[in-house]
Amino acid sequence: MKTMVTPLTRVSTFFRPIPYNALPFSPKPRFSFLPNSFTFTSLTPSLSMASSSQSTAQVVSSGDVNNKKDDVFQLIQAHQEKAARLPPVEEIRTVLDRSLRGTLSTFSKKYDGYPSGSMVDFACDANGCPILAVSDLAVHSKDLAANPKCSVLLARDPEDRTDLVITLHGDAIFVPEKDKEAIRAAYLARHPNAFWVDFGDFRFVRIEPKVVRFVSGVATALLGSGEFTGDEYKSAKVDPIAQFSKPVASHMNKDHGEDTKAIVQHWTSVPVDFADIIDLDRLGFNIKAGYKGDKFKLRVPFPRPAEDRKDVKTLIVEMLQAAKPQVN
Repeated sequence: MKTMVTPLTRVSTFFRPIPYNALPFSPKPRFSFLPNSFTFTSLTPSLSMASSSQSTAQVVSSGDVNNKKDDVFQLIQAHQEKAARLPPVEEIRTVLDRSLRGTLSTFSKKYDGYPSGSMVDFACDANGCPILAVSDLAVHSKDLAANPKCSVLLARDPEDRTDLVITLHGDAIFVPEKDKEAIRAAYLARHPNAFWVDFGDFRFVRIEPKVVRFVSGVATALLGSGEFTGDEYKSAKVDPIAQFSKPVASHMNKDHGEDTKAIVQHWTSVPVDFADIIDLDRLGFNIKAGYKGDKFKLRVPFPRPAEDRKDVKTLIVEMLQAAKPQVN
């Protein structure tokens, strides 16, 4: 397995907390993530540029705000560097398993030598291979019939360029008739309304992974990247708790927003004005939070690994009970 880390060369001129997924994964000998040198430019004008009517108290007040933001940044950095998270290959495997849509890249049959991209729905089978339902009329179907080499690109959070991006390279194999029912069931389990899969011109395609690459994001203070062989990827397990992310996060965000906020502030020591759960796994959960107008993401580890969905509830209750004395 090859890994690569590239320090970010662009430096923010404003307080910018580190997104949780741009920080180091759990320590692993084959991975090394190098921090960039952080530079902050004060928002407060220098005294020589300030208006003569501006009081010293006002300048100090603005400086205090910047200092406080810098202090919060340091809290985030210190906590996130040690926050427990899934091993990289397991996180990649889990994200792909829970994803539904991505960009399929093929070698164009019509425009020889040029790549072609298509937005596609997919589901992963038990081995982590993406399954597509493609029409014989589609351009990408013709491309794959001529050249099976392709890739699937997806982002964990399409609206956040600092979040995890995964590219799976592999060979497309048209599913034989004898395997169709099992593949069809796996696909419909993730896309229950895809009635078109039974149309006469549709066939199922399974992409056999060869290499899986990931990048933690762009324009982040810490940048991590790496890759796995197809065998390494397929041998990794899907996190058993991730399947409960959506219902648990939805319930907590809808009915227990203040509780989540209290948990985050107690267990990370990072002040937040709000905190919404994005997803979770057996080792903890990821949140999108805000403080003084700035938004960022945080990893919040569980005190111990969760065993099942019921145990997730138990852990959240325990974390809230520990945080209650901290609530003003």
